[in-house]
Amino acid sequence: IATVNVHCRRDPVPLVRQCQVATTEVAVFMRPGKHQLGRDKAAPGGAREQLFGALATGLRKFCAQMHDRQVVVRCHYAAPRQGLEGQARLAASKVAIIGCGALGTFQSGALARAGIGHLKILDRDVVEWSNLQRQWLFDEQHAREQSPKAAAAAAKIALFNSEIAVEALAVDLNASNIEDLLESVDLILDATDNFETRYLINDFSIERGIPWIYGAAVGSYGLAFPILPAIGPCLRCLYPEPPSGAQPTCETAGVLNTITSLIASWQSALATKLLATGAASLPLRLATFDTWNFETRQIAISVDPDCPCCQRRIFDSLDGRVRAPISLCGRNAVQIHERHAKLDLAALEAQLTGLGGLRRNEFALRFSPSAQFELTIFPDGRAIIKGTQDVGVARSLYSRYLGR
Repeated sequence: IATVNVHCRRDPVPLVRQCQVATTEVAVFMRPGKHQLGRDKAAPGGAREQLFGALATGLRKFCAQMHDRQVVVRCHYAAPRQGLEGQARLAASKVAIIGCGALGTFQSGALARAGIGHLKILDRDVVEWSNLQRQWLFDEQHAREQSPKAAAAAAKIALFNSEIAVEALAVDLNASNIEDLLESVDLILDATDNFETRYLINDFSIERGIPWIYGAAVGSYGLAFPILPAIGPCLRCLYPEPPSGAQPTCETAGVLNTITSLIASWQSALATKLLATGAASLPLRLATFDTWNFETRQIAISVDPDCPCCQRRIFDSLDGRVRAPISLCGRNAVQIHERHAKLDLAALEAQLTGLGGLRRNEFALRFSPSAQFELTIFPDGRAIIKGTQDVGVARSLYSRYLGR
C-alpha cells in the first residue's frame, strides 16, 4: 500500500487518495505557481515507467473513475503518462470564472466534470426566466426564486461532483476588490458582458502574470482568444479601444444557445489544455464562429509593440484611472461614465424599440425597461440609472441594453 499525495500551495486535493500502486511511497507534487508535475521521490530499481503505470492503474480503479475516459484520451494521444499527470494538474488547479450566464454556466459545469480542483464563480446577478434558454446549470425553480446565479451554480455542481471545491461569490468585480478575489488563481475565464470588466481583467492578468481566456457571443456569432502574459498578445493588442457606440446585446439582438455553448466549450478546451500541459501549448489565434451561417475562422494575432498594457505596462483600469460608477446622494440613482463612448441616440432608440418606454430629444434618451428602473443616456456615453443605488445592478442594466 502506498500513499499518493498531491502537494501544492493550497490544501491537498481530495480527489487523489490512497491507492495500491507499489511498495514504495510516491509523492506527486505541484511546484508553486507552475503547472509542472514533480518527479517521484523513489522508484524501486529505477523502474519509473512501471511505477507510473501502476499508479495510473490504481488511480483509475480507485479514485479517478469519474475521469477515466479523459485520462485515457490523453494517454492515447500524448506521452504514456500525460493522462495521469495532466489529471493531477487539473485537480491541483484553481480557476476563476467571471460571470455565470450563458458562457459561465457551461464553463463551470464542463470544468467541474473535468476535475478542476477548485472553482471560484463570480456573478452579481440572479436567475431570470429568460436565462433558462441558454444558461445550462439553472432550472425553473431557480427562476421562480430568483436565486443568486453563483450560488445556484455551485449547488448544481455539487450534485455531480462533490469532490471539488466551489466558491460562489455574488460580487461586482472592480479595481478595489480584484486583487483579493483573484490573486490566488491559476487561470481566469471570461464570461462577462462588458468591455469595462474585460479591460480590468486584462490589466490584472498582465500585471500579475495570470493567463485568462476571452470569450463573447451574441446573436449567432461568437469569438474566443487566450491571453498568455509574457507569451502572446493581450486584449489591448486586439482591441486598443472598446468598440464605439452602443453594441448589440443578448437583450437587444437575441442569442442562440448553440453559439454560447460552442464558445464556452472552446474556452473550456483551451483552459483544460493550458492547465494540463502548460500555456505554451495553446495557439495564439482568435477563433470566430457563426452557428447560423456555419462559418468559422482562426486568425493569428501578434503583439502590438506599442500596446499600452502588455508592452508599456500602463494599467488604467487596474489603477483606477477609468472613472468608476458612483451612487448619487439622495436620488436612488447611479451615474455611469463611459469616456470612450460616443452614442448615436437615434440609432440607440431604434435598437431599444419594443423593449420598454422610450423618449428622446437632442440631449438625451430616456429608457424604462420596467416600472422600477429608468436609464437616462447621454451622447457621450454617460448614463444615470434611476431605481437603485447598487452599482452592480446599474452596471448590469447598462451592459444589458448598451453592450458596453
